[in-house]
Order: sequence, then C-alpha cells, then structure tokens
Amino acid sequence: MGKAKAPRRVGETEALAVGTTIRGSAQKLNLVAGLIRGKRAEEAMNILSFSKKAMAVDARKVLASAIANAENNHDLDVDALVVAEASVGKSITMKRFHTRGRGKSTRILKPFSRLRIVVREQDEEAEA
Repeated sequence: MGKAKAPRRVGETEALAVGTTIRGSAQKLNLVAGLIRGKRAEEAMNILSFSKKAMAVDARKVLASAIANAENNHDLDVDALVVAEASVGKSITMKRFHTRGRGKSTRILKPFSRLRIVVREQDEEAEA
C-alpha cells in the first residue's frame, strides 16, 4: 500500500537544488544569481569561482549540488547542462538587539535567503 510517489517538480531533462538558509539578504544573493542565469553550467561555475561577491560562495555550492543531482540522480549529460532558473526568495530573519546609550537599544536584523537552481540538459544543435 503506502503513499503514491510524489511527481517531479521539474521536467524530465531538468535537475533541481535548493539552498534553504543562506546567510545574507535576498537582494545581495539575487545580484549573484543574475550573473549565472541562462549560462552553461561550466561557465557559471567559473563565474562564481572568481566572483568577488561573498554570496557567490554559497551560490556555487548550490549550483554544484544541482549539477551533481543531474549527473547521479537523473543521468543527464553534465557537458550539456544550462542554468535554466536561478530564483531567490526570503527565508527566516533572526532578530537581535544592540544596546545603545542612555538605556536604549536598537534592533539588528540578520536575514537568511533561499536559492533555487534548476539546470536543464540542452541539445547540442540548440546551442549553435
């Protein structure tokens, strides 16, 4: 009996990886995600490796996971992968406080973000 298998959230020629708690604002992460949207997976890894942005380190880990998922779980060709989607959203926000002068305090917000990367296997003739 048991429960029926859940349908795939992406297509047959696609693989998905999600980074759920990436420390930093969604706005800064979206700048990094914009660098790799639509690029070939190998080129996107190079861009993230040599980027000066701090968020590129976490984005590279999620992209590497998506590529590994494509290769190991879905038997896709790694050389033909393209970053089909790189979407960013807000996750939790830790609230802290900082004591100030005269017995006052201010709030410090420490945001977390989510990064969803979908890689798609693209035909060789479609690239040319």
